[in-house]
Amino acid sequence: MKIHLWLCSLLALLLSVDIQAQIGSFRFAQLTDIHLNETNPKPTEDLLCSIAQINATDSLDFVLVTGDLTEEGDNATLLKVKQCLDLLRYPYYTVMGNHETKWSESGCTMFSKIFGGERFSFYHKGIQFLGFNTGPFMRMALGHVKPQDISWIQSTIKDKKQPVILVTHYPILEGDVDNWYEVTDAVKPYNIRLFIGGHYHRNKQFTYDGIPGVLIRTNLRNADGLPGYGIYEVTPDSIRVYQQRIGEKKQRLYALSLTDKPFDHQQKANKYPDFSVNKTYKNVKRKWCVQTGTAIYNSPAVEDDRLFVGDDAGELTAYQLKNGKKLWTFKARNRIVGTPAARKGIVVFGSADHHIYGIDTQNGKLKWQVKAQAPVLGAVTIDDDIAYIGSSDHVFRAININNGEVLWTYNKVRGYVETKPLVTNQDVIFGAWDNTLYSLDKRNGHENWRWTGNLTRMHFSPAAVWPVAIKDRIFIVDPERALTAINSKTGETLWRTYQSKVRETIGISADELRIYAKTMQDSVVCYSATATQPQQLWSTNLGFGYEHATSMMAEQRGIVFGSTKEGLVFALDAKTGDLKWKHKIGNSLINTVVPVGRNQLLVTAASGELCLLKYQ
Repeated sequence: MKIHLWLCSLLALLLSVDIQAQIGSFRFAQLTDIHLNETNPKPTEDLLCSIAQINATDSLDFVLVTGDLTEEGDNATLLKVKQCLDLLRYPYYTVMGNHETKWSESGCTMFSKIFGGERFSFYHKGIQFLGFNTGPFMRMALGHVKPQDISWIQSTIKDKKQPVILVTHYPILEGDVDNWYEVTDAVKPYNIRLFIGGHYHRNKQFTYDGIPGVLIRTNLRNADGLPGYGIYEVTPDSIRVYQQRIGEKKQRLYALSLTDKPFDHQQKANKYPDFSVNKTYKNVKRKWCVQTGTAIYNSPAVEDDRLFVGDDAGELTAYQLKNGKKLWTFKARNRIVGTPAARKGIVVFGSADHHIYGIDTQNGKLKWQVKAQAPVLGAVTIDDDIAYIGSSDHVFRAININNGEVLWTYNKVRGYVETKPLVTNQDVIFGAWDNTLYSLDKRNGHENWRWTGNLTRMHFSPAAVWPVAIKDRIFIVDPERALTAINSKTGETLWRTYQSKVRETIGISADELRIYAKTMQDSVVCYSATATQPQQLWSTNLGFGYEHATSMMAEQRGIVFGSTKEGLVFALDAKTGDLKWKHKIGNSLINTVVPVGRNQLLVTAASGELCLLKYQ
């Protein structure tokens, strides 16, 4: 036994010596949470001060820039950040933050064009650095590492002994990244020495299932009026981390060993999501479930016995409704964000590749395409053989689905469009990321009115909500946490209430008497759709916690369905709010669910699941 222990100790020592022999001494800087804003010069001043001081610092090898480069994720500001960072005399490497992934008029394609990609990998003096996106992508939700990014990490690390530093924006923690456990389980077999990130705007040290993690403060000036960043000093046996404020000496924060064994490479995550709710509610089952392996950020379109789903890889795939069998795949040239629509044997969708497509539902062949001048991130609504869809080129289009003819365009949209348009008997209504809700005449695209509700921030726009309507009223919710009724003829605000702190989830009853909304804490509420003032009919506490997912609610046969950012699907009695059942698919964002047939529900998830639920 003593000999065995001695041999184990010797092997550990030899491994330590081997690692030390590989790693050379070097230094690098970290900038994070820069938040450049076209209307506020201070973040630009702070960044330029930091760049000047980094350039005046000798013996740095490179700079890591770990997300939230901009405040609003817009193309112009991304270019401005690039111009600033290009002033660095050292190489730099960037990853996106949630402000680039949630709000992006290009569907994150401009970031890749400007900075060379959503990921990076390089070797430096014995250490491999890998940077990747932690989301959330185009939907309000927790951070999320896509299935294809996890696969990329595993395939990019060629040697399990190779020391690796992983670079992200979010910390890989429960409550920050919804699939934290998948990430740590995936990288545990490798020699991960450190996670580097930002997001918290302050210096913090963590362990992610035993793997060391460091977050560095925002570059923005803090309470003492000084911008700042991080400095890392690497030696063959350690990493020392410093805060560097402008004009001051660096302040040591943390020290980490490069020779010890910080975690067990065989041990799985110490905590996983709780799926016990599925045992509690046995009146709902999965009829079938497909793991596509690619992130999905839209809902299925259904026609007859087929359903159609777009994904982050730019593939629109047809499945058989009864069993989930894949029938065909059409490959666009970039990701699909908006929900498609299908009618008369044609499925229509937009892509971040600047095109709107009409595809034959039987064989997946291209029937027509319409070119836009920017990515098309909007969902599609089809009414009377006309597809309505907005894009990021400030144009809203009406397209004949039979031949792809553009019947009319409206080119006065100031922001980009991601919503699913509401089409009524006479009008088409949609929001954009410009604080505005638009109403157009659906026959010719002429503007009826615009509604802004005195919203002052782009982030408060009624842009993610899918509006609903009855007769002379339109209902929306927005990130200012208000539910609003608007006169459909004039655009006048009839009433607006902050009572329930709703956000971007809404639905309407089949009899057009009730409005449903999801609050930001635990509850679903129901309001009268006909009352002249806000009138709450019921409220149900479902205990789902803090919630801000932009997934709409749908009613069928007296049951209203909804979903959450952490994989939960729920069903309530439409008239009373009584809970029927809950079912947990995974732990990531569930897109707007789609009732189909009798007692069936289609579900897609950001983690790549496509499922058909059967309920009683």
